[in-house]
Amino acid sequence: MERRVRAGSHAAPAATGRALRLPALLFLLSGALFTAGCAGASAKAPSTPAALALEREDVVAVSRALQGVEQPIAREVAATKTAWPLVVNGLPARSTAIARPAITAAAESAQKIRVPALFGKSEAAYLTGPASQLAGVFATFSGLATRGWQLIVADIEAIEHGSPQAARFARANVALYIDSVYDGQFALAQIGKKLLDAYHKLGGPAAFGTTLTQAEVDALAGAYSEAADRLHPHVGVRLGS
Repeated sequence: MERRVRAGSHAAPAATGRALRLPALLFLLSGALFTAGCAGASAKAPSTPAALALEREDVVAVSRALQGVEQPIAREVAATKTAWPLVVNGLPARSTAIARPAITAAAESAQKIRVPALFGKSEAAYLTGPASQLAGVFATFSGLATRGWQLIVADIEAIEHGSPQAARFARANVALYIDSVYDGQFALAQIGKKLLDAYHKLGGPAAFGTTLTQAEVDALAGAYSEAADRLHPHVGVRLGS
């Protein structure tokens, strides 16, 4: 019997509005702790040949999962980069100047990413070594990107159609959600480098053979890289401004 099911995926939950704000803040904390915990767990060298083989198996599985979502990730990155200049310094003072279509498109593209089941909490808990950290980083990206854009859209709705008090509250807090988008894309941009490090740490082409080639890892390292995914410039708005 397989100890885990590698196939399948689940969609990130979709929600908008003020009720999502507290869960989003809690996610920022839990995601950071989860990723930090995975990093600490993967720092130990495999203690036996069997453990080393399992770590390699898990890195191969994670690599296949990353290959499977490469195209939707590319669409999310393109939509986010289109919308980013519109929010990087905060929302315009006049609601009529908010470029809502591009921002909505970015939110929708993030929401459409189907997170591989292997990266879900129940499956990722069984991953070993560097694969555990890679799953945690992907989950952090997905959560921050999806919730960040959803909350920005919710704030725009409050600014355009809410009470003056709701509009002020939205403007005062939107920087947090803009930061979430930036941090999510930053996490995404670290995956390729971490995968490349893990591949060589576990023996490289000589150890993985045809199950995971250097060319495949290089392609993933390019797709999930700072050059491909990181946002520029850095966030230019502060919380409460």
